[in-house]
Amino acid sequence: MKKVLVFIFILLIISTNGIAQTNKQVQIFDINKGKVIKNIQMNTDLQQEVEKYLEGITGVYVKYNPIPNNGFMIRIPLEPNVMVKNQWFDDLVDEVTIIFSSHEIPFIMVFDDENRPHFFTIEGSTSKLLGLLNFKL
Repeated sequence: MKKVLVFIFILLIISTNGIAQTNKQVQIFDINKGKVIKNIQMNTDLQQEVEKYLEGITGVYVKYNPIPNNGFMIRIPLEPNVMVKNQWFDDLVDEVTIIFSSHEIPFIMVFDDENRPHFFTIEGSTSKLLGLLNFKL
C-alpha cells in the first residue's frame, strides 16, 4: 500500500508540473528503479492508440494492491482530453497510465475529476504502443 501511495504522489507531482508545459511528454517509469527511465514526445499516433484502450475497457481491475513490485508504468498525457463513459467510469481523462507487470497482462489507471485512481482491464495488444515508443519490456 505504501508503494501505491508513493507512486500516486509522484504522479501528482509530475502531473502538476506538467500542466504548465506545452510539450507533453510520455514517461516510462521503471518500478524496480523507482524513476522515469525514458521521456518521449507525445504525438497523434500515441493519442489514437491510447484512445483505443479507453474504448476497449473490459472491466475493473480488482487486485487489492494494483501496483506490482516490478515492471513498468507508462504515463501518457492526452490532449485533447478523452471522455470515457461506460458502466464503470464516466469522466474526462487527461492522462492514462498503462501498468506492465511481469506476471499479468497490462492494465490501465486513470484519475477521475477528484484525482482518485481507477484501474481497468483492457482488450487488445500493447505491442503497437510499445513499438511507437521504441521500448521493449
